[in-house]
Amino acid sequence: MSKRHAIIIAVGMLASASALAQTETIGQAGPKPATAAGTVPATANPAHAAAPKTAAPAAASTAESRSAAALALTHEPTYDEGSAQRIKDAALSYSDLAVRGGWPTIPADAKFAPGAQGANDDLLRKRLIVSGDLSADKASGAFDQDLADAVKRFQARHGLAPTGTMTPRTIAAMNVPVQNRIRQLEASLQRLENMNFGFGQRYVVVNIPAAFAEAVENDVVVRRYRVIVGKTEKPSPTLTAQISSVVLNPTWTVPSSIAKTEISAHMRKDPTYLSRMHMEVLDAHDNPIDPNSVDWSGTHTPNFTVRQHNGTLNALGAVKIDMPNSYSVYMHDTNQRNLFSDDYRFDSHGCSRVDNVRDLAAWLLKDQPKWSRAAIDAEIASGQHLDVAMVKKVPVAWIYLTAWMTKDQTVQFRNDVYHQDEQLLEATAEEAAFFSNAGSHPLTAHMTR
Repeated sequence: MSKRHAIIIAVGMLASASALAQTETIGQAGPKPATAAGTVPATANPAHAAAPKTAAPAAASTAESRSAAALALTHEPTYDEGSAQRIKDAALSYSDLAVRGGWPTIPADAKFAPGAQGANDDLLRKRLIVSGDLSADKASGAFDQDLADAVKRFQARHGLAPTGTMTPRTIAAMNVPVQNRIRQLEASLQRLENMNFGFGQRYVVVNIPAAFAEAVENDVVVRRYRVIVGKTEKPSPTLTAQISSVVLNPTWTVPSSIAKTEISAHMRKDPTYLSRMHMEVLDAHDNPIDPNSVDWSGTHTPNFTVRQHNGTLNALGAVKIDMPNSYSVYMHDTNQRNLFSDDYRFDSHGCSRVDNVRDLAAWLLKDQPKWSRAAIDAEIASGQHLDVAMVKKVPVAWIYLTAWMTKDQTVQFRNDVYHQDEQLLEATAEEAAFFSNAGSHPLTAHMTR
């Protein structure tokens, strides 16, 4: 039996034991798992840790403050060499929790007021105790600071702003059934089992559902950035690659699909669009051609290239991080940096826009003393296009994890923004059924050996 087949059977057994529900997960995030004995270890219980601080007002938000706040949440990597095993452990613990009934449901219209006793306060406390966010000796009482801190812990692990306030999104996340959380863990495990990533002393991870990038050094996250990844209709791919260079003041070669649809539509409405956006049209030999000679109907695949000059209008901003791969995607700056303040950051055509990207560039080039952050800023200010090759390439992985557990035993959940979890698990179930049937058929029995 192949390793792949063994994994499928193991996950299938776990799903059966968990009596998985079929309701659609909203994927906000979830609780910390219980141990096999049904209790959360004291060292892993978030109730014994400081609650996340409330996010700063949006008006004070800068690239530096956003990345600093993201890093302050935890220095534990989303993805490291022990991730798959930890997800297995979490799935088994959640299965045990499912057998014991899971957690209670909070009424969608429940009202909670800090400092006042509410009808559902004790129910909320029970919910947070089950998930390990609140210690068991705080099972009753009004909505006090302890309860607010527990809500913050829950929110932080679900990708929600840790305000301590019971918002509708927080209640919805609390009410996702444990069976659905198990399915997220199973799907994430399947993806990691099929990845072949060469972890280095330094590496970069983009977790697409979380919309964050991490720079990891010696198994510790030393930088974390908000990212904008692909729209649901133009999803970012999962991949592994090597970061090969940092491009300062890059030009942007517009993908043919965008040229055919978006650029053509702009040109039909406004023939001056290209010149206003500092773009030029090039033939197959990179020679400039007259935009008026181009068919902008959008009915044909372009036989030309549109390229945007570097500068303040450039869609890639001031920095592009090259990472050759079969999807032709990369990481880059943007001229729409205000979008990084949004909680929903799925708005690209597949590439990953990085908040505070100059800081990431300086980290990538730290082995090249010439390229300090000040030197990078100065070169960008010069306006000159420059491709800085990496002396030592840095591995990068774009992953799709809606559920994972870090080394400190914290389980995180995020939205299944591309609805890929169900698709993966359905395909896994079909493959498992095929091998199960093949084992008893004389013509295909050899495939299961």
